[in-house]
Amino acid sequence: MSVVINNSWFQYWQKKPKAHVRLFCFPYAGGGASIYRTWSECTPPEIEVCPIQLPGRENRLLETPFSDLSTLIVSLEQAILPYLDMPYAFFGHSMGALICFELARRIRLSRRDSGLLQLFVSGHRAPHIPDPDMPTYHLPDPAFIKELRRLQGTPEVLLDNKELMTLLLPLLRADFTICETYSYSEDEPLQYPIYAFGALQDSEVPLEWLAAWQAHTKSTFKFRMFDGNHFFLHKEQEALLQTISQTLFQWL
Repeated sequence: MSVVINNSWFQYWQKKPKAHVRLFCFPYAGGGASIYRTWSECTPPEIEVCPIQLPGRENRLLETPFSDLSTLIVSLEQAILPYLDMPYAFFGHSMGALICFELARRIRLSRRDSGLLQLFVSGHRAPHIPDPDMPTYHLPDPAFIKELRRLQGTPEVLLDNKELMTLLLPLLRADFTICETYSYSEDEPLQYPIYAFGALQDSEVPLEWLAAWQAHTKSTFKFRMFDGNHFFLHKEQEALLQTISQTLFQWL
């Protein structure tokens, strides 16, 4: 396997010679491509895992993060188009689910979506359901950090480190701005199957909001609930990847 290093969007991509489908993975707010670093080792050789590295994190820390989803999608489309040379699927968790959904709609407009097999959306309500909570991205640092603690997605060791949080807060605020200012625009449902994943103890995304993703596909829809909180994809990685792999194998 070889690691793609000539494009910062795909820093952790290990190419598999026998791959038949490429799985692009989009991170949750504050996350980077390393979230999916071990996925390539845990999936069959037929599936090539391609984590997306957004600006403002990890090896792209010094770049300005996007705070507007539509602008991000335009840039991401240009970066990803050269890599749509084989059948592919999108996976996104939380903020990543919004990204892969809107990217799929954008690619449909450019008529370059013929190879898109499947959308896997995880840990996010269906996009047409408004956010019931008040925005937090603009809160003063202490209140914003308190919200991060409540969500349990940022390690306590980071939250307690003032120097690291000084570096991370601009990224986290930008990502939260993307999520909290998102406005769904009505459009035709996608023609690709959607598989939605959620967690039984995730108070942010109840089952009915997850099941509502069905409204966004003309094709088949499935959803599965796992044990855990909003960040269940780490604890339940093995079962999650097994489901994803079995679903993609139906296309091979």
